[in-house]
Amino acid sequence: MTDFVEERPADGANRVLWTSTAAFTACFAVWTIFSIIGLGVKDELGLSETEFGLLIGTPILTGSLSRVFLGVWADQIGGRRVFALVMVLAAIATFLTSYADTYVELLIAALGVGIAGGSFSVGVTYVSKFYPKSRQGTALGIFGAGNVGSAVTKFTAPFVMVAAGWQAVAQVWAAALLAMTVVFLALTKEDPDQQARAREKRKAESMRSQLSVLKNVQVWRFALYYFFVFGAFVALALWLPRYLMGVYDLDVKTAGMLAAFYSVPASLFRIYGGSLSDRYGARSVMYVTFGVSVLCTFMLSYPPTTYIIEGVKGPITFRTEMGLIPFLVTIFVLGFFMSLGKAAVFKHIPVYYPNHVGAVGGLVGMIGGLGGFVLPLAFGALNDLTGVWTSCFVLLFVLVGVALTWMHFAIRNMEAVARREGVSETTPELPEMQGLGEPGFLAPPRRAGPIVDWRPENPEFWQRAGRAVAKRNLWVSTYCLLLSFAVWMVWSVVVARLPSIGFEFSTGQLFWLAALPGLSGATLRIFYAFLVPIFGGRLWTTLSTGSLLIPAFGIGYAVQNPDTPYLIFLVLALLCGLGGGNFASSMANISYFFPKAEKGNALAINAGLGNLGVSVMQFLVPVVVTMSLFGAIGGQAQVASDGTQLWMQNAGFVWVPLIILGSLAAWFGMNDIVSAKSSFAEQATIFGRAHTWLMCWLYTGTFGTFIGMSAGFPLLAKLVFPEINALKYAFIGPLLGAVSRAGTGWVADRFGGARVSFWVFIVQMAAVLGMISFLNAESFWGFFSMVLLLFVASGVGNASTFQMVPGIMRHEVDRTSPGLSDELRRQQAERESAAVIGFTSAIAAYGAFYIPKAYGSSIELTGTANAAIWGFLVFYISCAVLTWLVYSGPRGMLHDIERRLAPVKQAAMPA
Repeated sequence: MTDFVEERPADGANRVLWTSTAAFTACFAVWTIFSIIGLGVKDELGLSETEFGLLIGTPILTGSLSRVFLGVWADQIGGRRVFALVMVLAAIATFLTSYADTYVELLIAALGVGIAGGSFSVGVTYVSKFYPKSRQGTALGIFGAGNVGSAVTKFTAPFVMVAAGWQAVAQVWAAALLAMTVVFLALTKEDPDQQARAREKRKAESMRSQLSVLKNVQVWRFALYYFFVFGAFVALALWLPRYLMGVYDLDVKTAGMLAAFYSVPASLFRIYGGSLSDRYGARSVMYVTFGVSVLCTFMLSYPPTTYIIEGVKGPITFRTEMGLIPFLVTIFVLGFFMSLGKAAVFKHIPVYYPNHVGAVGGLVGMIGGLGGFVLPLAFGALNDLTGVWTSCFVLLFVLVGVALTWMHFAIRNMEAVARREGVSETTPELPEMQGLGEPGFLAPPRRAGPIVDWRPENPEFWQRAGRAVAKRNLWVSTYCLLLSFAVWMVWSVVVARLPSIGFEFSTGQLFWLAALPGLSGATLRIFYAFLVPIFGGRLWTTLSTGSLLIPAFGIGYAVQNPDTPYLIFLVLALLCGLGGGNFASSMANISYFFPKAEKGNALAINAGLGNLGVSVMQFLVPVVVTMSLFGAIGGQAQVASDGTQLWMQNAGFVWVPLIILGSLAAWFGMNDIVSAKSSFAEQATIFGRAHTWLMCWLYTGTFGTFIGMSAGFPLLAKLVFPEINALKYAFIGPLLGAVSRAGTGWVADRFGGARVSFWVFIVQMAAVLGMISFLNAESFWGFFSMVLLLFVASGVGNASTFQMVPGIMRHEVDRTSPGLSDELRRQQAERESAAVIGFTSAIAAYGAFYIPKAYGSSIELTGTANAAIWGFLVFYISCAVLTWLVYSGPRGMLHDIERRLAPVKQAAMPA
């Protein structure tokens, strides 16, 4: 392989880029000024709707049409000069607008203001000349983010207009554009091509020569791409308020806000699209953009439909209709990929036509701008002709379908011709065309995907590449695990509120709802513990995190109607267990990424911060249910029995955007380690070890206590101490338990896991005796202090019990397989230790079921929770006795081993 030196941008390129982007932002703000001042003009002159539409559309039309000639002039006489001239002329026209008194004068002024929109083709030509091909996508993506100028006008101009009138807006915007012109000229310089032409005293190409490339059909194909990704995007931003009001009966304020949220983030997405185009190739981004757009527009095209099927027992009727939230999710996904496509289109142009960027970019920009002018008119006409609201998306489906088909067959034909002629070098040299990149292009490695070579125990590999990859996977995994715990335990807060908003469930039914997520989560852990080596950590983390959307959406809809059947709530409670199962797979996955010396700390971070999801949920949900977090799209408030308004649906909906973010982060940011693949049979040897089942019993005493008390305490406190708002304090216990788990592994390392576990069970025995005492005394704060002590002790025990596992399994392997070499026995012990950790975490998670269920049964049968707590005391006594007899006592397996421990050893492996 030959050495490759990456091309560098020209001197001052970054300063030119950011200054040009600021200038384009100012131009775009001026270009869209009539969308605001037009409202004041309409009222002042009494314009009709048609006259108003023509007035606000005139700058868009003239700005689009001027892009071709301005782009050519930027190539001929220099983009810096033309850019400055455009800003000066636009500022003059904008200032003169404030003196227009008649409708005709305003239209003439709008023609002049429209020249500001032509600055796009000038800037594309100018900026692209400072950057090599490998960086032009990112650079032009950043420049295109100047579209945010439209949002600047929409957010700020109304305040100026209300304070001083629409004429003041025009004057202030004109002055700001002139000031930006001065800044632009002070900070920029002529582009490298213009400087070379001046040195060599060469003449620029004529207008006719520049425009000659427009006869290429390929240029018009690029224009069609931009007509969809830019023109249709602008059209939807304009059409959405009307669509949302007509289809979903939203008020104008809510509809306008949603439309703004749709359009504003597009500027940042366009920057990301440019980066992706540089990294993976513009054509790859266009394929993904068009593919997702075809799917989204097809889904959006389907109108609400009622079906009648002639069944055996009579007609069967059912209806299909896209609700508001699915519509918003789909339209935002569509907008995201359209924004990526905008940058990808303009990544093509300087690569295919480096000497005609102005002409080609101008034509493509002009066609895209016309799309924003023509398509809203077409949407309205289709509504009138068909009477179907979704007809606008049918048009977009046809448009993107044609673009995708044309692109695909044009590419295949170009490649076939090149192969047939045996001159592949004549094909355009885009990185994605050649597969491995154009000559001299070195594609950077993908951040996500499978890793074949993974050697974390190799110090050189670990320092050079392994640690960064492992830490990225760790933090993504930790975030996803935190969400999993939050969704798993969300019923612990929701069920405590259900009676107050009209749900007539018995005490037993409520405790069943609180307990079932623990039952299903623990059961799923048994399977999840073995799935990462089978499917791969990246895919499984993405799917398991995405699955949390099902209970999150379900809870949000179910709690809004007191007539929702109890069976639905039972199903949703079981589905919350999807979050509980994720723990086993998350821990198993992260353990593969780190070397032995850092594995304990990594697992402590993953487990400890993941467990914080319980505390985060118990703190966040009581807050968000008291506010209209999502406005009209989130549903109406419920009136509680005390007269307060609650939005209980937020307990589910608040997690939806966070879950989507986590799923995307897992797919695009995590990796699969190919060498970690193994079958279930290879992992199943642990079931024949008696100590596997003994550790299940002990870990249930620690982690089962943590997760069971997290699920059961809020409802128990609500029933036993109704005068106290215990939900305000419920998060403290899980918080202390998670922190003590992550921060006390060194205690088990120093004194031995079995010895620490024994004293943990003694403390837990004392804590439950205190709980009984304070319950009898009806003292909430005394009872709560004992609960907190129980949480802290369980956190310490979570670390100490699993610190025992490696020593136990090494002892067992040495005893049962003496014929193996020391190295083989060590490897076998490590495999079995990892499997035991996953399996015991699954069994212990049943504590999230039996503790709330025990409270409910105790209260239902005896009227108090005391019987359940006495049962817990007996269980902790059995754990202490078992630990003493088998592991830590004088005849215990680990007695001698732990008393020979060095002051500091490998960190504990919490779970």
